[in-house]
Amino acid sequence: MDGASIGVTVIGLGEMGAALADAFLERGHPVTVWNRTPGKADALVAKGARHVGTVRDAVLAGELVVVCVKGNGTVLGLLDDAGDALGGRTLLNVTDGTSAEATAVAERVRGEGAEHLHGQIMTIAPGVGHEDAVVFYGGDERVHERLRPVLRALGGRGTWVSADPGAAVLYGMAVHDTMWGLLNGFLHAAALLSDAGIEAKRFLEYARPSMSALTSFLPSIADEVDAGAHAVPFGALRHHLPSVDDVVRESRARGIDGELPEYTRTLVAHALEQGHADDSYSRLVEHFRG
Repeated sequence: MDGASIGVTVIGLGEMGAALADAFLERGHPVTVWNRTPGKADALVAKGARHVGTVRDAVLAGELVVVCVKGNGTVLGLLDDAGDALGGRTLLNVTDGTSAEATAVAERVRGEGAEHLHGQIMTIAPGVGHEDAVVFYGGDERVHERLRPVLRALGGRGTWVSADPGAAVLYGMAVHDTMWGLLNGFLHAAALLSDAGIEAKRFLEYARPSMSALTSFLPSIADEVDAGAHAVPFGALRHHLPSVDDVVRESRARGIDGELPEYTRTLVAHALEQGHADDSYSRLVEHFRG
């Protein structure tokens, strides 16, 4: 497959879909677009894209068909509209949803005689196409390898992670899950700091080494989780409880919402009650596993 000339169809021209189509145009690919609201194609047509009026015509126009819409239920409906046009093509589904939904789309696409990849884009629309933009891909590794020159248009750090399309979804969710935990923790800390008249940015200037150490510690936590071995000689759970207690009491004293540290205290205290006082913080993964 000639990565410089392959025809690409993009279905769905919301903020992200439009950015994807634009990125393929920038790389010199013939791009066909379709959107339920036709007017959204105007800016891309002005840049050289071809707009067609039906999903079937859009699918027929591209060797690679990229779908970026709201919900995988919508994707399945679009596949109904495409009929047998998808056969012999490759569909890249970058629609958000659950891992089970991504797998259902993959099965349907393969049932239509087409190849399939799922892509989880880990950037906002303006970041699409940048060299440091991350995209996780799941599906047939041979298909990903063949399309690698084409897919570089979406981000320089595109990585195939699994033959299971749902795994790419879970990689993306794991990044977001970690991000929200970090952001919520920092914003709670910022509320405590600002209540005391301390600027959050000034705090970061002095605490940068400690904050950087938090992320550098994640690989060791991951090793413990993967191995199911949580006992550690230093930094055991019993040493966390007094510090969490202090944050809870400080929050209450200042009238700051303490739900986040109180939840953490509950997790740690329960683990201690279960006899895991000498285990690493990684032991708490068992709580989330239920």
